[in-house]
Amino acid sequence: MSFNFKKSYKFAIKSSIYISLFVMALLFLFNYFLIHTNYFYLLIIVLFVLLFSFLVLQFRVEKFIYRRVKKIYDDVSLLENSSFKNQPITTDFKTLSQEVQKFARDKKLEIETLKIREEYRREFLGNVSHELKTPLFTVQGYLSTLLDGAMYDKNIQEKYLQRAEKGVERLIYIVKDLDLITKLEIGEIHLEKTEFDIVTLVQNVFELLEMKAAKKDISLTFDTKYSEPIIVYADQEKIQQVVTNLVVNSIKYGKKRGTTEVGIENLVNNKVIVRITDNGEGIEKKHISRLFERFYRVDKSGARSEGGSGLGLAIVKHIIEGHNEKIYIESEFGVGSEFSFTLEKAK
Repeated sequence: MSFNFKKSYKFAIKSSIYISLFVMALLFLFNYFLIHTNYFYLLIIVLFVLLFSFLVLQFRVEKFIYRRVKKIYDDVSLLENSSFKNQPITTDFKTLSQEVQKFARDKKLEIETLKIREEYRREFLGNVSHELKTPLFTVQGYLSTLLDGAMYDKNIQEKYLQRAEKGVERLIYIVKDLDLITKLEIGEIHLEKTEFDIVTLVQNVFELLEMKAAKKDISLTFDTKYSEPIIVYADQEKIQQVVTNLVVNSIKYGKKRGTTEVGIENLVNNKVIVRITDNGEGIEKKHISRLFERFYRVDKSGARSEGGSGLGLAIVKHIIEGHNEKIYIESEFGVGSEFSFTLEKAK
């Protein structure tokens, strides 16, 4: 039966043997050359033994620990963590422990991030598929019906072709928005900043969406009368898209005979804040953190019946952040919502 000694025991035994052999040799030499030893010589012997023991133990401990610590570094470096690979090898166990703990935390965070991204990717692909599938099947259904014989009835032919055209328009709308948000995310779209009156821009948006708001009897108003222009410095076309998307959302989720109110306030540091407030459905708190994600919808069924690509708020967020500005949301379920964003005032 064989006994398996711990590595630390083997280390201690070898170190003890080295020290014992040295002491024996030293005593032999002293005994051979100095027959009458006294306390002074004994003290010298003790000092020599102390010095040699220190050197042997220090050297062997360093070598013993270094080999094992280096193996830890080599194993960890296989995971290609650059921050860990670039660290000098240390035999200080406190420092090593801190580095390993930091490495473990970073890896745990990386794994959690990858899981979230994978979940987001699956959800995103599912949403894209659903958004494209609905108008595609609609167009296919109407065209198939026409090809099966309905095309010879002029009334049905015109009606079905118009509906198929609407389905194609919705497909084009979704693809355009996808293309836009992709370019915004990778920075391919450059902002063309100019000075313009934000009050006039909002008024233009109101006029464009007047008929859409009238269908739900929603009034589009300012919070007060702005007799003087408020000049801002931004990309006018992109900011008009931001205001349009936010007002369209307030109409879409607003209640009948409701209101959508826009206010513009001066802030410190040469900024203004634009607020779009409605008294519609409001948003539950659990949805707010994900509201600016692509295709994320609070109402999974009802929102699609209202149309839109599901990318409006994601586009808004990227445009505002592209201006190095902030966008905020406050909402109370059943009471209403307020979206606001900052802009730089013209000097």
